[in-house]
Amino acid sequence: MQANVNILNAEMQWLALVIDTRMKLYWGKECDYHAVSEVPMPDIQPGQSVYSDIVLRNNLNFEERIILALSLAPHLQPHLLDVFFVKNADFDRGFTEFGGIKGKNHAGFLPTGETAAFILAANDLEMRFKVMEILGSDHFFHQLNIVQLHFSKTGEPFLSGVLKLSFEYLSYFIQNSEQKPDFNIHFPAKLITTSLDWDDLILDENVMEEIQEINDWLEYGDQLLNNWGMPKPIKPGYRILFYGPPGTGKTLTAALIGKSKQRDVYRIDLSMVVSKYIGETEKNLANIFDQAQNKNWVLFFDEADSLFGKRTANSSSNDRYANQELSYLLQRIEDFPGLLIFATDIKANIDDAFMRRFQSVIAFQIPTPEQREKLWNKAFSKKMILGTDIDIKMISEKYELSGGGIINVVMGCSLMALKRGNNTVLLSDLLKGIRREFAKEGKITATE
Repeated sequence: MQANVNILNAEMQWLALVIDTRMKLYWGKECDYHAVSEVPMPDIQPGQSVYSDIVLRNNLNFEERIILALSLAPHLQPHLLDVFFVKNADFDRGFTEFGGIKGKNHAGFLPTGETAAFILAANDLEMRFKVMEILGSDHFFHQLNIVQLHFSKTGEPFLSGVLKLSFEYLSYFIQNSEQKPDFNIHFPAKLITTSLDWDDLILDENVMEEIQEINDWLEYGDQLLNNWGMPKPIKPGYRILFYGPPGTGKTLTAALIGKSKQRDVYRIDLSMVVSKYIGETEKNLANIFDQAQNKNWVLFFDEADSLFGKRTANSSSNDRYANQELSYLLQRIEDFPGLLIFATDIKANIDDAFMRRFQSVIAFQIPTPEQREKLWNKAFSKKMILGTDIDIKMISEKYELSGGGIINVVMGCSLMALKRGNNTVLLSDLLKGIRREFAKEGKITATE
């Protein structure tokens, strides 16, 4: 940690010296350097910190390193930027060329792209163009979600956007470790894992074959696009829709896909993504895609119809905004290079325009009696003893339950046995649990 502190402190001191050099050169004052590029960069070595490793891994040049340090300054040493608050005496206002804004709660100076352009280019138009290129969408700063320009309003000059270091990389630099993101307002998604294996997933044979195609894409997709020369006819990424009743294995399948291919699976909390305010849903989802870009993550959107449901007629301005928002999201989904899994209970709820984007649509059905028998037998612990009057085959044939429903019933029976102080499952407890599951689903059944 101390090494990390020393490196970041040296980087901030270097940034301060570069800013001081630019000010002296710009105002024609005496200076030790003829150009800001002459100010020597702090020496860093691999393995010293996450910051140094990212700088070296991406081979950052002088301009890129200044921009990265400038985006980090408000978080580490905001006072370094107070020099930009100086006023233009002729107009009694700040200098336009300094850029920057003052935050709502932050009393300090928040740099914009214009601030970076002033430090690195001043009046050098060719260097200004280079700064714009570094801050553009084709640069790895943007593609890897390291540093981007954040615009609060449209129609303003490109470099007026606030220079924003992503929350992900800020965490890396401060904690000095590349950690998996936690669920928070900046990343409303939760890592899902499972202790189960493919043998525990009881599905129709045809469905398993379709799922295997997803695993095949994860295994051979890069070869197909790059080695076989098919990036033009085939868009990057893979998009799947899982549909079917709750408890039929959609979430478990997503978790198993990630587990088998050693990829993190994040379930998106759409309640924190979808907003009634115009533009907020788009911004929230864009933030997720930005963080997931080039990470080899699997993004799992449960209850996807709340986000990608049927579009409305353009009868009002709100309808038009909502449809524009959906069109933007469809484009982001098409451009995402990784695996996207969407789940819904009812296929018909998904917008037709969105349906066309799927490479695969997989139906998860209520298990057959034979499948239910396997699920019942797998669900009971080996430590449990079934009552002599319990016929699993008959139960499987008579009561149509999902895999999730069966797990709930078994858990309830197990708790009742523990409460009695033994490990025997009674038929009465089993039937009581089945009645409860049917009531949850609005079904009525006889369980004599």
